[in-house]
Amino acid sequence: MPITLPEDLPAHDILSNEGVMVMGAGRAARQDIRPLRIGLLNLMPKKIQTETQFARLIGATPLQIDLSLIRMTEHETRNTAPEHMEAFYRPFAEVAATGEKFDGLVITGAPIEHLPFEEVTYWDELRQVFDWAKTHVHSTFGVCWGGMAMIHYLHGVNKHLLDAKAFGCFRHRNLLPASPYLRGFSDDCVIPVSRWTEMRQSEIDAVPGLITLLGSDQVGPALVEDPGNRALYIFNHFEYDSWTLKEEYDRDVASGRDINVPINYYPDDDPAKMPLNRWRSHAHLLYGNWINEIYQSTHFDLNEIGS
Repeated sequence: MPITLPEDLPAHDILSNEGVMVMGAGRAARQDIRPLRIGLLNLMPKKIQTETQFARLIGATPLQIDLSLIRMTEHETRNTAPEHMEAFYRPFAEVAATGEKFDGLVITGAPIEHLPFEEVTYWDELRQVFDWAKTHVHSTFGVCWGGMAMIHYLHGVNKHLLDAKAFGCFRHRNLLPASPYLRGFSDDCVIPVSRWTEMRQSEIDAVPGLITLLGSDQVGPALVEDPGNRALYIFNHFEYDSWTLKEEYDRDVASGRDINVPINYYPDDDPAKMPLNRWRSHAHLLYGNWINEIYQSTHFDLNEIGS
């Protein structure tokens, strides 16, 4: 089954051309099944790039997905056209006011790692999102800064500034092969990393109930399960395109920033060569497993979610 996207959303044509099954709302309505409702709270500046990356992974399963794009209510993006935001995104306040519920919610990262959480302009509303998700979302997936913010708010786990940016593709160990979220995973895998902060395993271990599923000796814990809140937190970027790290590196070089060549990304660590994507299969596995776990455990009646 395909993912349902508005036919004029840029991701619709991009994914269709890649072979991802995509359908419009009219065709989806004619199918006598209940699609999974997945919300994407997009905090990244480049909205179109990010929504396409997550739609690609979420839409690769055999299930029909209805993807809803959500934004913070008062925060205005400067990197995406207002017409795009008006056409495809709803403010969180509007979503919350309707009382509607979701099978899954993805909360993306945001390039604001240097700020304490409490100094982020939309922190108060984001805390409302975390509380709302407990009763209105069956499973929540916090990604990079979004995952750090959620685990901090719910459990008091802090992020710590790094002396140098963790930047590149790092091997991570499969710490719990029996986890349904790691079904089909190898003993280790490569994940793109791009952050100036870290979460520390010792602080996560100190919280009862948190389970680390993927971790790296170089860049620390990567994927944490929080069964008590029906949540996953991932601090790295399985969703990245093949070129995302290159775009970040080229941008930093052009602006004169002191940045290392992303580790283990280019062949021979040579930026003149084409980068290699070595995480795509595990990215599809993880998000496919997440969608499958939602399908196996969510309520048929959306109104019962959170009860």
